[in-house]
Amino acid sequence: MHKTQEKLFRHKKQSTGSLLFCNSNPMNTKILLQNIREIADFPQPGILFRDISPILRSPELLKTVAEEFAKKLPIDQIDAFVGIESRGFILASLLASHCGKGFIPLRKAGKLPPPLVSKSYSLEYGKATLEMNPGKGSVVVIDDVLATGGTLQAAVDICQEAGYDVKQVAVLINLTALNKMTFQNEKIISLIEY
Repeated sequence: MHKTQEKLFRHKKQSTGSLLFCNSNPMNTKILLQNIREIADFPQPGILFRDISPILRSPELLKTVAEEFAKKLPIDQIDAFVGIESRGFILASLLASHCGKGFIPLRKAGKLPPPLVSKSYSLEYGKATLEMNPGKGSVVVIDDVLATGGTLQAAVDICQEAGYDVKQVAVLINLTALNKMTFQNEKIISLIEY
């Protein structure tokens, strides 16, 4: 078993169904937690997938997510939210609409027209490439889950290479047992931490 998969497997065994820490309104966190499904051995054996689909199906929960993120992010300092394909798109566009800001997609290779800035990186289960159109302005990078941090770090790097000023990084769920990622020497903003 690959080291990262081993770590993910240990995390699965240690934290199934248990919340270690959260930095949101406790009542809202409890409601969100009740709507996160845990799927064992997906997408590979030994991985515990945190499925946020039930949250995405509920207008009330989406509103809660937007309101909780808006309390924690420097909304007045940014022009747009960058969403990482694919669930990050949903959260970033939700926040963009809620906060009156723009949305910038960060896509998998081959999905955007040129000109492009590309970044390849290692995943928990292989390699991947992200792409975005160059631009300018201040942004917050958003994704659904922070596991080992490879995708999120690649997203920050590509945003900076593409000309954007990254003001903050945020995720719905941070699997803290799998990463020690920080942004500007601060913990990554999240609504839920396992």
